[in-house]
Amino acid sequence: MMSFIRCAAVALVTIALGQHPALAQDYPNRSVTLIVPWAPGGAVDTIARIVQPKLAERLGKSVVIENRAGGGSTIGTAAGAKAAPDGYTLGMPGSGSMAISPAMYKSLPYDPTKDFAPMALIGRVPFVLIVNPALPIKSIPDLIAYAKTNRLSYGSGGAGSPHHLYAEMFKGMTGIEMTHVPYKGSADAIRDVVAGHIPLLFSDPAPSVPLIREGKVRALGVTTAARWSVAPEIPTLHEAGVPGFDAAGWFMIAGPVGTPKPIVDRLHADLKAIMAMPDVQQMVERTGNVPVVSPPLAELPKFINSERERWGKVVRQAGLGGTL
Repeated sequence: MMSFIRCAAVALVTIALGQHPALAQDYPNRSVTLIVPWAPGGAVDTIARIVQPKLAERLGKSVVIENRAGGGSTIGTAAGAKAAPDGYTLGMPGSGSMAISPAMYKSLPYDPTKDFAPMALIGRVPFVLIVNPALPIKSIPDLIAYAKTNRLSYGSGGAGSPHHLYAEMFKGMTGIEMTHVPYKGSADAIRDVVAGHIPLLFSDPAPSVPLIREGKVRALGVTTAARWSVAPEIPTLHEAGVPGFDAAGWFMIAGPVGTPKPIVDRLHADLKAIMAMPDVQQMVERTGNVPVVSPPLAELPKFINSERERWGKVVRQAGLGGTL
């Protein structure tokens, strides 16, 4: 009897493995949903809508974007992790939900290292510190001096988001105090900076680029060590008066763990090819983001773990560990 059970189990595994190539060949036979864990208009949503038609063309089926904002992108990330592992529901987790939130939340409805099948790293986001232009703040030293005599608040795309953590990092490195005002997405926060309801925000670049050009917000510095290619006249925060400040968001496309390897391999190859297209790179760069042609699949889990370690340390030093 036991021998029969073992043989049956081996046969089932063999059949399942044998079906994987067929799954890849037949995939997809219907539309694919891409869950963006941010509200429309932000950096990740903007890149998703650049990639969307290219991926649909390569797959031969439509790609539908579904925005699920909230919880500093943890809600949409969790939805992607809990989807059926068949390649028809993909997610766009990023540094906020995969590297920052695990240190800030007491518990999460997903595990960044166990619940995902990473497919491709596709972009980096150099954030920019913007203020309402009506404020008497034209530089980082101005901001630091102003904060010492005025109560300031700052917006973010949600508790635990990069917008939030970069501001806390800035507070720790400059010694100033500011009050956090979380929003469901960065687009809403930016609108309130323009309207003067909140004075400042560490903004993702896509929605802030035109506002900077139109003078509706003032840019004080970018978060990365290198200057921003879309606006090289803006100094880095390191140059502007916060030595050593260096931070960037990132995002990838991933499926839930258990997605058949042939489908993961197919999507990895397709996404690398898309992100290497000159027109895609130009469109991404025009938004102020940095296009990334993904490293090999084997390196993606290592990258996630290294980012978790880095940002976990920042969260703990800011006293934010387990606060959500």
